[in-house]
Amino acid sequence: MKIFLIGFMGSGKTHWGRLLSQKLGIPFFDLDEQVSAHAGKPIPEIFAADGEEHFRLLEKEVLYMITESHDSFVMACGGGSPCFFNNIEYMNQSGTTVWINTPADILFERLVKEKPGRPLIKDLSDDQLRSFISRKFADRKIYYEQAAITVDEEPVHLDSLIEKIFHA
Repeated sequence: MKIFLIGFMGSGKTHWGRLLSQKLGIPFFDLDEQVSAHAGKPIPEIFAADGEEHFRLLEKEVLYMITESHDSFVMACGGGSPCFFNNIEYMNQSGTTVWINTPADILFERLVKEKPGRPLIKDLSDDQLRSFISRKFADRKIYYEQAAITVDEEPVHLDSLIEKIFHA
């Protein structure tokens, strides 16, 4: 079983991915952490030194490496992961994609606290952040909507998440 959690930054993919992998007894991978380890530097450094395009190429490479070398896992994908190359199609063909569809106001509450560690938003004012969330979400929604499962509940409940995955 290969489960790919997708959704906007701040939606809780890593949090729910860790819990889900523990409950199912399968490995957990945070794609951003894996890209950082593969590159030997933190993501903000990759963005600063090499740009987003280079990061997205690394992200695709690591996504494929993990997917092809493991039979089962839960993966928390970066917010933009499904939106580049054919990543969403690859994930859909390789396993079960789950979109954690968190409301924009909750994303804002979470992201305003996390700005320093997120290269795409670190220099934005609060008003710019609201606009960024709205604009980027609109751009990415078409990819997120391709997930096999959509989780709209807020807060998410682990048992409900597992039930949706096994009944997809």
